[in-house]
Amino acid sequence: MANPQGFDRKSVNKTSLFNKELLKRHEVMLAFTILIISTYLAFTSPEFLTLANIYDLINNYAMLTILACGLFIVLISGGIDISFPAMTIISQYVMVTLIVKFGGNFPVAFALAGGIGLLLGLINALLVNRLRVPSIIITISTLNIFYGLLLYLSRGIWLYSYPEWFEHGPMLFSFTAADGYDYGLSLPILTLLITIIVTALLMTRTSIGRQIYALGGNQEAASRMGFSILKLQLFVYGYMGFLSGIAGVVQSYTVLTVAPDSLLGYELTVLAAVVLGGTSIIGGRGTLTGTLLGVILLAILQNGLNLLGISSYWHTVVIGLVIVISISVTAWGQRHKVGI
Repeated sequence: MANPQGFDRKSVNKTSLFNKELLKRHEVMLAFTILIISTYLAFTSPEFLTLANIYDLINNYAMLTILACGLFIVLISGGIDISFPAMTIISQYVMVTLIVKFGGNFPVAFALAGGIGLLLGLINALLVNRLRVPSIIITISTLNIFYGLLLYLSRGIWLYSYPEWFEHGPMLFSFTAADGYDYGLSLPILTLLITIIVTALLMTRTSIGRQIYALGGNQEAASRMGFSILKLQLFVYGYMGFLSGIAGVVQSYTVLTVAPDSLLGYELTVLAAVVLGGTSIIGGRGTLTGTLLGVILLAILQNGLNLLGISSYWHTVVIGLVIVISISVTAWGQRHKVGI
């Protein structure tokens, strides 16, 4: 029987297999790069492999990793969200204001921040779906709108006051090391682990995860297959907003300060980590493993440059070069899929 839609199923299957193989090679390359850099830093900086440095690194990059999990799903769907720094700060600011005034606990804090972020994410989804404008334009616009409203309503006032219970969060499996400091599964680490597990299960073990990949691969084909584009976009951008709120609690717990403009420009750092992990900015291709490797590489690079005493002015240059090289290698592999 003729294929009425003109699909070459063999070609599609071959392309899919090639993409999977390419992603595996990219992840192996990332892991190898991380190993080489880590080995170099271990020999040049005695502090790099210390428990204190590794522990601080995980805690400090928990927020970035949580946001990267959300952005990973948005990119897979074929969209992009630039507004999440504003959603993070708004969720954080409102959450801290409310728990200081009315009290609460960590479940309440996460529910407040996550709910506010979810609402803002759903606004993005509706605008993207109804206006039929590229998501990057929509989310750049909402980034400025959200930030502008926050600065106007807050008058740029920083928040420093926190309830005592918020300053002393849970610590599971804690122990005191030889250096005299306490270590264990802190709130940022626990939240990070839960986020990674939920995101991984969502994208690999559920039908909605497969639908998100299909949406990013070909939105028109996904629509013809009966997928609701609106529902998928509501889920994708809502999840990004929800994780933005969760990340806001984590950052607030880490620094115990809320500055309305503290995350300006942070969207590029998170985007760099996700793209570095091999996720396509045009959708349909990428893995959470690659995203996590991208975050690890970015974290190790920044940490290593600090430990080596290299000026912060060079950090962006070095990281930018690594990203360009990574994307170039991936693009080169795609252009040379001879025989696939």
